[in-house]
Amino acid sequence: MTLAIPQSTHHTLTVRRLTVDLSQGFNRHWNGGDAFLTAFCNALSMSFPVGEQFFIDAVREGAKHLGDSPEHEALRQTARGFIGQEATHRHLHSLYNAHLEKQGLVNHWGPRAARRLETGRRKMFRTSAKGHLHELAITAAYEHFTALFGDLTLEHVDQPGDWFANADEPLKTLWRWHAAEESEHKSVAFDLYVALGGNHTWRMRWFNYVVVQFTLDTLRQTVNNLWRDRTLHKPSTWASAARFLFGQQGLVRRIAQPLKAYRRPDFHPTQVGHSDLASQWLNNHAHQWRAVGASAQA
Repeated sequence: MTLAIPQSTHHTLTVRRLTVDLSQGFNRHWNGGDAFLTAFCNALSMSFPVGEQFFIDAVREGAKHLGDSPEHEALRQTARGFIGQEATHRHLHSLYNAHLEKQGLVNHWGPRAARRLETGRRKMFRTSAKGHLHELAITAAYEHFTALFGDLTLEHVDQPGDWFANADEPLKTLWRWHAAEESEHKSVAFDLYVALGGNHTWRMRWFNYVVVQFTLDTLRQTVNNLWRDRTLHKPSTWASAARFLFGQQGLVRRIAQPLKAYRRPDFHPTQVGHSDLASQWLNNHAHQWRAVGASAQA
C-alpha cells in the first residue's frame, strides 16, 4: 500500500543557536534532585549525538532524490532547516554528555546504536536501491518518539506533569528548547518518506522495530545510570519511576494514543500534539537563542 502525499506542511525552519553555557557543568541530580528523572533524561541525551547524525544523513540523502517540482523544492528547503537544527542538537548534547562522563556515567547506548546502524548500512541501506527509504522510515519512527517527548515536555510547563519544573538551569532551558524544535520539525522525515514513494507496510515494519529498540535502549541506559549513581536500589528512585511511568500524568498513559495513531495508513505527524506550544515557547524565550545561517548545517 502506497501512502498518499499529505497536504503540504513545508515551511522554512529557523536554525537557532541556544545561548546557554554548559562549560561549568551541572549537578549530579540536576532535575529537581530526583535521581530517576535525572537518569532518564541523561539516558536520552546519551543517544542523541549518534541518533541525530543518522537522522541528518538520512534526510540529506533523501533530499537528493527529490524532483524539481515546487512542492519538492519546498520540502528540500525544509530539509535543510531540519539538518541545521539537528546539527545544533548534536553539538550541545555532545557537550552535555562530556559532563556526564566526568560524573562517572558510561554511555553504552551511543556506541551500541552506532554498531547497529553500521550493520544495517552494510547489509541493507547501502546495498539496496531503496536504502534511503529504509533510513527515512527509521528516522520518521524515531522522530515520532522525539516529537512526542517534545510535545509532552511543553504541554504542562509549570503545571502538574511538568518533567522539568524543578530542573536546574541551563538544562531546563536546553531540554525545553530541544523539545520545541523536535515538535517544530516532526514532519520532515515523514514527508520525505511519503514524497519519495515510501509505503505503509515498511513504515510499520520499521516502526515496530524502533518501538522495541527505543524502549529497551532507554531502559538499559537509565538503569545503568542509576546503578553507577548508586541510587538504583533506593525506594525514592522506584517511587519516582512509578509516578513518571504510571501516575496520573504518567508517560505510558500520555503516549498510548499517539503511538497507536502512527499505525493508521492515513496518519500524518501534524495530527498529534500541539504545534502552537512549540512556537509559543520559542517566541516567549527568543532572548535565549539567536538565528544562524546555513553554516550551522554541518
